[in-house]
Amino acid sequence: MSETRHAQIEDLAAADTIIDARTPAEFALDHIPGAINCPVLSDDERRIVGTTYKQAGAFEARRIGGAMVAANLADHLRTRFHERPRDWRPVVYCWRGGLRSGSMVQWLRLVGWDARQLGGGYKRFRRHVIDTIDTVVPRVKFRVLCGATGSAKTRVLHALAARGEQTLDLEGAAEHKGSVLGGIPGIPQPTQKRFETRVATRLAGFDLDRVVWVEAESRKIGRIALPTVLLDALRAAPCVEIAASPSARLAFLLRDYAYLGDDRAHLVGQLGLLRGLQSNETIARWIEWAQQGALEPLFQELVALHYDPLYARSQGASFAQLPGRRRVVTDDLDDAAIVALADVVARGEST
Repeated sequence: MSETRHAQIEDLAAADTIIDARTPAEFALDHIPGAINCPVLSDDERRIVGTTYKQAGAFEARRIGGAMVAANLADHLRTRFHERPRDWRPVVYCWRGGLRSGSMVQWLRLVGWDARQLGGGYKRFRRHVIDTIDTVVPRVKFRVLCGATGSAKTRVLHALAARGEQTLDLEGAAEHKGSVLGGIPGIPQPTQKRFETRVATRLAGFDLDRVVWVEAESRKIGRIALPTVLLDALRAAPCVEIAASPSARLAFLLRDYAYLGDDRAHLVGQLGLLRGLQSNETIARWIEWAQQGALEPLFQELVALHYDPLYARSQGASFAQLPGRRRVVTDDLDDAAIVALADVVARGEST
């Protein structure tokens, strides 16, 4: 067999392919961005090998596991890798850069490809993610978009990105809109590790001499927790407030959350989470509207009785520079108005 060669984190960008040799379940929890999953053991096979190791020892586990690995590698060579060119240069990793990725690299190099094993595996990459967040976040020039619920902050953030501004879309990374109704039906949130990988990847691409726009967030977005260093940075950053009229906010919410009218069971379930924060009579009225698909009166009361009081209590206490914020006032939040808002925000103007 050819000698296994090692790659480092900084070598990943030059790889033709990044191969995750772990199980599909491990891959789903988190993986290096751009990696493809070519497991040398399936989830069930890994459990069998682990059980054998505990019951019969290392030799028997390796004997059984070796046959499984060989079969899976043969399948990958026949299918996933069969059209790769002679000069293909993949980097392979597993959990710690051990037997699983090492076995694949040995076979790929035996074929003639310049395959390398990622030193330290996913475990080292995970350390890289944490270190990136811890070291880069304090150097970023954040500008925080604030505004009451329905102010189209996320849409303005997207419009800023479209005009070439640097943005960090935390709700996009968390796949959640950040409120009690923020869960997106049919789209599960990523794991905490996957969220942090997405954030670290975005941070690594920033020009630290330029401003990065981000939306004001609480400590958690759905079930995802913001890293403390990031939360502290947002709370200390200068703020720009989008001050939209109540009518504009309601119209925007009815467009942005229109899908809730088609998934009334989900909406009812989310409203139930507000029990104890509102009276039983209020919750019953909201649930009745939800069951009827009557979003306009529901959203009007949610904003007036829940979201606006929550915003008034939390924002001033959480964001140190909110008292000196720049305000951008608008009576319209349609698509064209949002683009215009982004232009005003980027130019540093108030209205």
